[in-house]
Amino acid sequence: MSSLLRAEPAPLPFDAATTALVIIDMQRDFLEPGGFGETLGNDVGLLAAAVPPCRALLAAAREAGILVVHTREGHKPDLSDAPKAKLERGEPTARIGAPGPMGRILIRGEPGHDIVPALAPLPGEPVIDKPGKGAFYATELAAVLEARDIATLLVCGVTTEVCVHTTVREANDRGYRCAVIADACGSYIPAFHEAGLAMIKAQGGIFGWVSDSAAAIAALAAKS
Repeated sequence: MSSLLRAEPAPLPFDAATTALVIIDMQRDFLEPGGFGETLGNDVGLLAAAVPPCRALLAAAREAGILVVHTREGHKPDLSDAPKAKLERGEPTARIGAPGPMGRILIRGEPGHDIVPALAPLPGEPVIDKPGKGAFYATELAAVLEARDIATLLVCGVTTEVCVHTTVREANDRGYRCAVIADACGSYIPAFHEAGLAMIKAQGGIFGWVSDSAAAIAALAAKS
């Protein structure tokens, strides 16, 4: 059934049957007090504010029966999928693989790598473990979407200007129509959040559309 999403720079028509909700990196290490993000001096409350809108959108997506995909940024325990330049970034005690407050930093299987409980995946919902910022690089995401004939992505998660933005750019190059759900995204730097959203919808929607959770929930519930 077709629906219309209120969005900028223009309303976005979409078919629920070919639409997926993609939730980017809502992981404990990034969002929870005491996690890796906070140890770097960030205010994790800025990211945690995205959890309630994201949770409401997730419930609406499940009710509508659309595909829900979760992503997690992290690396294999032996770091074989982490480029040397990435491993050398940052202070030695805060680098990928170093011991952190929730286990080894950005390592798959560690407590901090887990998705926050409020947004925990249900059985059958794909969880994409990605070694980079974008969700398409070195992952099975493209195959998952192609298998379901997905054409439109509703995208939320953290952070707006890094992993969300990179994923939307990758998706745009692959022909997907992307609507970023602004209040269900977050950044440690509010100005970057606003700039990231502005870049997506600029010039007639050069990378996609920007909407909000209330509009997306209403569109998913609408029948036409």
